[in-house]
Amino acid sequence: MDKFGYPVLTEKTIRLLEKNQYSFNVNVQSNKMEIKRWIELFFDVKVIGINSHRLPRKKKKIGTITGYTVRYKRMIITLKSGYSIPLFSIK
Repeated sequence: MDKFGYPVLTEKTIRLLEKNQYSFNVNVQSNKMEIKRWIELFFDVKVIGINSHRLPRKKKKIGTITGYTVRYKRMIITLKSGYSIPLFSIK
């Protein structure tokens, strides 16, 4: 996964779309300022807030070897009213 990541579509994130909030999974090393700049440049929108959290890692077992899934951060991005990200457009 590169620095930015990919959008997340779950029941909760679809409810957040009504509040003009969008969710993305990003690399753990990414910070809020990098993501804000990237979103504003790439999608040509105005970001007014970003919340982030790390999801809990999950244990995976393959044969006798036990490991963990890849860690990532989830960013919830709030846009100024009147702006939207086209890949999330719901009508």
